[in-house]
Amino acid sequence: MKNLPKWAAKHRDKWEYRGQKRPSFALKPKKGQESVWDYPRPPVLDPDDREVIVKWENIIIAKSSNTIRLLETASPPTFYLPPQDVNLDYLIKTDKTSRCEWKGKAIYWNVLVDGDKIINAAWSYQTPFDDYKEIAGYFCFYPKKVPCFVDGEKVRPQPGGFYGGWITDEIVGPVKGESNKTYL
Repeated sequence: MKNLPKWAAKHRDKWEYRGQKRPSFALKPKKGQESVWDYPRPPVLDPDDREVIVKWENIIIAKSSNTIRLLETASPPTFYLPPQDVNLDYLIKTDKTSRCEWKGKAIYWNVLVDGDKIINAAWSYQTPFDDYKEIAGYFCFYPKKVPCFVDGEKVRPQPGGFYGGWITDEIVGPVKGESNKTYL
């Protein structure tokens, strides 16, 4: 990408694992499974037509069969849902932001349902870097903050305080955040 900010280039250069060869410590996937160590870096966007539901109690916040999975070495996929499939009445933009060396600046959203306020439960990239413009305006949710489902399977959250990956039975690791080891 041309005109990449210096901070992003610096962070991109530090990665040791880039999905070309599965490291010896990685679990071998069984039939129907994917190893996070086979995902590439830079990450790829993968359209997915499985039904994804995000809800709080019995209220559906988002429901889509037109999501985009972001696949990145060492991390479980994150599912990005198109804005037309998200009930924006339940989202309130916050002041929190973060930066990703691949996608750019993220903004965060609280979920507010029936008086329950879930802080920074979702994020989005309004103006991502060029290589990820396909997810501009899409929403992703933290499965540790709000229940998320892929084809009826409840998603397990990626360990660690910051990560938002979606772990399902099809994913094998170890995943970034799972231990004290840093997977670069």
